Amino acid sequence: MNNGLVLIPTYNERENAELIVRKVFSLPAAFDVLVIDDGSPDGTAAVVRQLQQEFPDRLFLEERAGKQGLGTAYLHGFRWALRRDYGYVFEMDADFSHNPEDLIRLYEACTQQGYDLAIGSRYIQGVNVVNWPMDRVLMSWFASAYVRIVTGMPIMDATAGFKCYSAKVLRTVVRHRIRFVGYAFQIEMKWLAYKYGFRIKEVPIIFTDRTRGTSKMSKGIFKEAFFGVLQMKVSSWFRRFNRATAQAAASNEGAILPAASKSR
Repeated sequence: MNNGLVLIPTYNERENAELIVRKVFSLPAAFDVLVIDDGSPDGTAAVVRQLQQEFPDRLFLEERAGKQGLGTAYLHGFRWALRRDYGYVFEMDADFSHNPEDLIRLYEACTQQGYDLAIGSRYIQGVNVVNWPMDRVLMSWFASAYVRIVTGMPIMDATAGFKCYSAKVLRTVVRHRIRFVGYAFQIEMKWLAYKYGFRIKEVPIIFTDRTRGTSKMSKGIFKEAFFGVLQMKVSSWFRRFNRATAQAAASNEGAILPAASKSR
């Protein structure tokens, strides 16, 4: 039985692509994988295409022209997954900063404990980050604290990028125009799930910084997050978050989510 679809956005992840895919497929639970590659000049997509010959029914690839941003990659993956009726969809980095074995714990939080969104949290039990310099740890921790103060959202790791969504969360949330494409995208997705009243669980994980490849973080990403949180809060004052209405509208939007085969 398939337990869901793991989305892995890539840009210049040739060193990690095959390793992360094989690790996911080695797990005792069966997950499919969709790699969304933004035109990596290092040949990441070619590595994935080669692997597809070995895993034709479980590994999928979407190639996009140029580097379009993390948020748009995930939104592309969400729609791809919903068209193919996946019940659970995961976000995960390609660089092993997220331990693929924790996919099972996130999945169980949704399927066995009844949560709609499970977050792999670095800060729900202290600070569980390995190999980051102290200034980056502090920046990340205080970013989440800032989000909690501004929004009132009771999530310890508001910027976490390791998550399991139920399909009903995504069908509700992707109807919105998601404003942000970088760091703030992760905050905005949690914010929308929270405002719509979905049940959210933080699952403690250990986050380990990459050992291969180059980080994609930048000061511009943090700037987007800082001002983006204020924009989200202010705009929420002029928006109604009715889950039943949103889900009904989503189910009727055949142009956005048409039926499709998994055999891409």
